[in-house]
Amino acid sequence: MPTPAPGIPSIDTTCQLLEVAGVNVYRPNSTQYDDREAAYYSASARMDPACIVQPTTPEQVSQIVKTLNATAATNWAVRCGGHMAWGPAADIHDGITIDLGLMNKTEYDSETKIAKIQGGSLWSDVYSTLEQFGATAPGGRTSTVGVGGFTLGGGNNFYSGKVGFACDNVVNYEIVLANGDIVQANSTDNADLWKALKGGSSNFGIVTRFDVQAFDAVDLYGGLVIHPLNTTGQVVTAFSNFVDNIVNYQAGSAFSFWSWVKGASESVIISALHDTTGTENAPAYAEYAAIEPTVSSTLRQDSHLNFAKELEFAKGNQNVWFAITVKNDPEILQFIVDQHNAFIPAWQEATGDDSFSLYTVFQPLPKILFDHGVEKGGNVLGMDRQTGNCVLFQVFMVFTGAALEPLARKQLVAYREAVREQSVKTGTDVDFAYLNYADKTQDPITTYGEENVAFLSEVSAKYDPDQILQTRLPGGFKIPKAKAGTVTR
Repeated sequence: MPTPAPGIPSIDTTCQLLEVAGVNVYRPNSTQYDDREAAYYSASARMDPACIVQPTTPEQVSQIVKTLNATAATNWAVRCGGHMAWGPAADIHDGITIDLGLMNKTEYDSETKIAKIQGGSLWSDVYSTLEQFGATAPGGRTSTVGVGGFTLGGGNNFYSGKVGFACDNVVNYEIVLANGDIVQANSTDNADLWKALKGGSSNFGIVTRFDVQAFDAVDLYGGLVIHPLNTTGQVVTAFSNFVDNIVNYQAGSAFSFWSWVKGASESVIISALHDTTGTENAPAYAEYAAIEPTVSSTLRQDSHLNFAKELEFAKGNQNVWFAITVKNDPEILQFIVDQHNAFIPAWQEATGDDSFSLYTVFQPLPKILFDHGVEKGGNVLGMDRQTGNCVLFQVFMVFTGAALEPLARKQLVAYREAVREQSVKTGTDVDFAYLNYADKTQDPITTYGEENVAFLSEVSAKYDPDQILQTRLPGGFKIPKAKAGTVTR
């Protein structure tokens, strides 16, 4: 724990000051503290803050930030949903974690169809509330993902082909700036900040409310279809063709992942297929439907909320994940699957561990998705510079025991780099790392492109002139400075 200069309160004193001010403060070994730490999705993300503070209003968030600014010895973290895989993304060692978990209400205006969502909400909270009004919003495909980090990092969703990323549908942010001021950011007020928040992550303040353009809800038709590993070629072809056809059928959503779990003899292929109009067996899914044999299927009509619940993963294990992007080309996708299959016996031989799970995931990043972002005022992700359809490749590993994490990260880096080298060799490399799936060793904001990085730096200097969020909030991905050499994507 850092030693403060004379006259500057210690971290413990800062926790006491916040407690006296009426903010919920939880100390180590208390039930509330232990429960909040245990609620992180990934065991790898848990740290040991000096205290956890849980505000209930934007004014309390402002008060916390102003108090922290008076204590130069204290670094801090911000937690929304706590679904990132690694620490200190949303937690901190020997600092103060601002946990927005009690700010989890959603209000809905049936006339404007605007959902006002507090920054600590989980998407399950949001969908449950909006269902009462016959509405929904473009949000997480897993119900326990938090609204805050998901949306500030982009936000791929079931409706992306039709409306873009979640961030593209935020019409206003209520945000507490680094100096504690509470401001609104939208297309007319603080418009530069509004754009910067669409992909700029936690670099500009604490968002206490997202005002999101919602829409009328209908039941989706979809579910999980599982095929055996020997259908890989068929699934790769079906997925790749689906990506290219999204421009013609923007209501469709599909992603496929190769899944190896404890006790399996080989991986299986799980395809998450969701038609957002509720159309059963739409022609866009014909190639998927033709794949035989099928191991199992949960295809049905159901609510947005229930489909998000179906894609839930168990929390509490160690997690390491990476993401890079490639062009939509079946050959590079097949190469990635080959690397997945090779990774499993190599890990088992190196560790003797057979209790892990490995997932290699392909998600569409069609050009139309980023065109929607431009139409809605632009974001800072930089993918509007692409001229063709792309695929987001994510690999993530779930295992037990922190001792294995360094080796897991090392071997997954090797997996990622093998894919990158092959994509460069074949001309299928795309300079974009999706922030929400990036590992702490990556630098995703650099991949937004020089123009967007310069813009983010200008906005940061304007709204945070003392660069508090770049120095006192060490977690997450910072706005990159000019640097020599190559960048890890």
